[in-house]
Amino acid sequence: MTTRILTGITTTGTPHLGNYAGAIRPAIVASRAADADSFYFLADYHALIKCDEPARIQRSRLEIAATWLACGLDVNRATFYRQSDIPEIPELCWLLTCVAGKGLLNRAHAYKASVDKNVEQGEDPDAGITMGLFSYPVLMAADILMFNAHKVPVGRDQIQHVEMARDIGQRFNHLFGQGKELFTLPEAVIEEEVATLPGLDGRKMSKSYDNTIPLFGSAKQLKDAIARIVTDSKLPGESKDPDNSHLFTLFQAFATPAQQAEFRSELLSGLAWGEAKQRLFQLLDNELGEARERYHALIERPADLEDILLDGAAKARKTATPFLGELREAVGLRSFRSQAQSAEGGKKKAAKSARFVSFRDEDGSFRFRLLDAAGEQLLLSKSFADGKAAGQASKRLQSGEALDVREQGEAFALWLDGELIGESPAFADAGARDAGIARLREALAPQE
Repeated sequence: MTTRILTGITTTGTPHLGNYAGAIRPAIVASRAADADSFYFLADYHALIKCDEPARIQRSRLEIAATWLACGLDVNRATFYRQSDIPEIPELCWLLTCVAGKGLLNRAHAYKASVDKNVEQGEDPDAGITMGLFSYPVLMAADILMFNAHKVPVGRDQIQHVEMARDIGQRFNHLFGQGKELFTLPEAVIEEEVATLPGLDGRKMSKSYDNTIPLFGSAKQLKDAIARIVTDSKLPGESKDPDNSHLFTLFQAFATPAQQAEFRSELLSGLAWGEAKQRLFQLLDNELGEARERYHALIERPADLEDILLDGAAKARKTATPFLGELREAVGLRSFRSQAQSAEGGKKKAAKSARFVSFRDEDGSFRFRLLDAAGEQLLLSKSFADGKAAGQASKRLQSGEALDVREQGEAFALWLDGELIGESPAFADAGARDAGIARLREALAPQE
């Protein structure tokens, strides 16, 4: 069984060591599994909640894209895209907003923290709080549910948001699924040892605390940052407590078990903090050196990064566009044309147990899908310049005209009068494709 994995990073700053260890590295490792179907994205809509500096957001998008690629993300295996390149996500966000309980959102940690801070300062509880901050969990739910992710690698502080996505998705399924699970309910995945790395001062490594270690700064910048890690006042020769050392926690996140055991023993035996910091620098520089060179080469080629991300968006939308059409149908945002066809077809359509769904694409063109009795997509039409042409084509198919079905590897295409009308999704194998063709012929067979 294929497991779909999804994660992203908000584009408000330069990636640091905590981002790499807590999210990027485990996500990339997971994407290499044979049974993984990975969706990774730049969460640039989320960035607008926290930042009103356009130049900073633009720079961060570039740096984060280069970081993921430099760290080894294979875009031929994974789907890598910008959140803002997928128009289906904000539309789904609104559908989910209409079922998300305000009481649920009131309990979101980020919102509660902002309210508590205002109260402590004698301000109105909601002073300075935007609807973006309040609705952040709904947008994150849309990110996850749009692609029906099974697993979502996150830091420990984001577990609540994944749980809220489950709650919202479950509510939507209950209201509109009619017995079908429209949304897969996601599971948060955390790598326990590195879920949250300490920064230079021992607090969680965060740009807001200004205590981060740069991921792809120069070797000198890395060494200088490590030198600022806060340690206790134990002198060289005095035993150090590894379990209460932020420096040892950082070392653990990147060392092998054997390296960890050796470092622990040396600290207990009185290793000087200066030498301990040098050991950490060597460990990190060895891990990040080659990726650092790839990163700087990518930063110098922004046009190449743009092409990669647009390709990723096109790949993601092959999933998002038809799925959003199904969700629009579920909530009642249906084409009047398909409603009229249903009324005209009457018993004939009921007998077929299949239906056509018309929609308008982002570029203004018109298309339709043919869904079988179970609601599975059998066919996605080509783009038509106007709705009338699309309606005529779907009407001809419903009339039972001779079908010209052509196999295309593990998919098939449908032709009328020598012209391509639509194509099926890719099936698991040729047997599944042949079964799909049989269902297509049954759905479009003339009724007596």
